[in-house]
Amino acid sequence: MRRRAAVLGAPLALALLAAAPVAAQPAWPERTVTLVVSFPPGGSTDVAARLLAPALSEAFGRTVVVENRPGAGGNIAIGAVARAQPDGHTLLVTSSAFVVNPSLYARVPYDPVRDFAPITTLGASPNVFAVRAASPFRSLGEVLAAARASPDRLNYASSGVGTTPHLAGELLKLRAGVTVQHIVFGGAGPATQGALAGTVEMLVAHQGSIEPQLRSGQLRALAHTGAARTADMPDVPTLAELGFPGIESDTFLGLWAPAATPAPALARLADAVLGVLRRPEMAERFRSAGIPVVADGPDGLRARVAREVPLWRDVIRQAKIAAE
Repeated sequence: MRRRAAVLGAPLALALLAAAPVAAQPAWPERTVTLVVSFPPGGSTDVAARLLAPALSEAFGRTVVVENRPGAGGNIAIGAVARAQPDGHTLLVTSSAFVVNPSLYARVPYDPVRDFAPITTLGASPNVFAVRAASPFRSLGEVLAAARASPDRLNYASSGVGTTPHLAGELLKLRAGVTVQHIVFGGAGPATQGALAGTVEMLVAHQGSIEPQLRSGQLRALAHTGAARTADMPDVPTLAELGFPGIESDTFLGLWAPAATPAPALARLADAVLGVLRRPEMAERFRSAGIPVVADGPDGLRARVAREVPLWRDVIRQAKIAAE
């Protein structure tokens, strides 16, 4: 009888379990979402975050705020988000510094793979090799020929040590086997002014930062680091076209969450951000700010990190670059 009762009771027990309420996952977001920006207000990283924030606030029905935490080349903000509660309410907006800093600094407070869940690349701009309009150089080949003929005579400017324009310049030097002095400026603006004034022979800068000077003809683009020619510069060749394949790069902005953020939150976040970026009016606002939209999703950003961390590590080691 006991065995029969147990057998008869099994279906009843299963039915009761099936009818029991399942603990619901908490809705995300539950409160204010913070976009932690790794650089001061006014730069392209900050601009991207402030373009995103109101659109995401509308999509989520929760306030999305921007918090600037500049310092240590972006490491302060990146480290803070790496240690943040992984609940999807604290996110990181940063630049190519994310993939450069682990090799540029002796120690950084994060691991670019282990500590973060990628959401998407927001935008990216190729690095451009440019000269002022009055320069005698009409092509990158002429610059390299002059550098070979007179080592150490030529120089180029960048916005700072360890920036992707600087690293792009050093990578070209390594591949071309030339010696060109690097002149460091404190930002893209001063570097551009140095090139326009003739203080330096060549400038390496991401396209977005010198777009006005390229359009006006004050600067002449000789080549760029993108994978293909761009609509804005259809007559400007890529480095690959000029005989330097495999060194495509750009200056990019990305969005990350701390590792271990719940998958449902990550999925909703990615869907919302990609939807915002793909709106024509938002894409135009990003383009006008010098940040052509990429919107490649988690897999795209993950692949970018996997590709660029070792690329810049090798350049930094071979060129013996260290953070100042």
